[in-house]
Amino acid sequence: MAETGKVALVTGAGSGIGRAVALSLMEAGYAVVLAGRREDALQATVEAGTAKGGRSLAVPSDIGKPDSVAALFARARQEYGRLDLLFNNAGMGTPAIPLEDLSYAQWQATVDVNLTGAFLCTQEAFRIMKDQDPRGGRIINNGSISAYAPRPFSAPYTATKHAITGLTKATALDGRVYDIACGQIDIGNAATDMTARMTEGVPQADGSKKPEPRMDVQHVADAVVHMASLPLEANVLFMTVMATKMPFVGRG
Repeated sequence: MAETGKVALVTGAGSGIGRAVALSLMEAGYAVVLAGRREDALQATVEAGTAKGGRSLAVPSDIGKPDSVAALFARARQEYGRLDLLFNNAGMGTPAIPLEDLSYAQWQATVDVNLTGAFLCTQEAFRIMKDQDPRGGRIINNGSISAYAPRPFSAPYTATKHAITGLTKATALDGRVYDIACGQIDIGNAATDMTARMTEGVPQADGSKKPEPRMDVQHVADAVVHMASLPLEANVLFMTVMATKMPFVGRG
């Protein structure tokens, strides 16, 4: 693979969508900083990328904590000198239980990772991208189909993904003056460990429980790489990539 001289940072890079995107970015010639809580999972991504000639750096981090995020981006800047792409991917949900039974701790944990973490990473990316030469860069937020239509018993996840849409629009606007582009990819039923339960059946809006189709996670990775490949004069503001037959269009 030909090196591009570009540097990407991917949160939640130890598994699922984050790992698939990180590996595809390495294949596209990026040096990739891998962030996540589990060092062993990040190292597995490093090894998978190295086996194909990719360059990466694992930095165990908790993106819900400002000090950890600041240290993450400082390490990326120290190692590579710049940042061309941030993929705000790390996310979590809560158990599928009635809204009134969720604890405050469950709500706060989801907000910390899904929303506060994305905001903190965006702040740090701005600080690097606005001052580097060449100036600018791109931020891609992992939204969700839940940013348009919720699943049953998903209030914290759905609320944070709606908020990510607002963060995407605000970032796209505030980034213009610094040549920073921001877009969002909304994903439906990528085949990862997180969605494995969908093959057995998940709650539907009518109260039933049904299995749902999934798609290869590589399609998501390919879409992110396409968004990242555009020149900074062009931006995919929103993209939806979904399993064709999943119950989204008209669901409920």
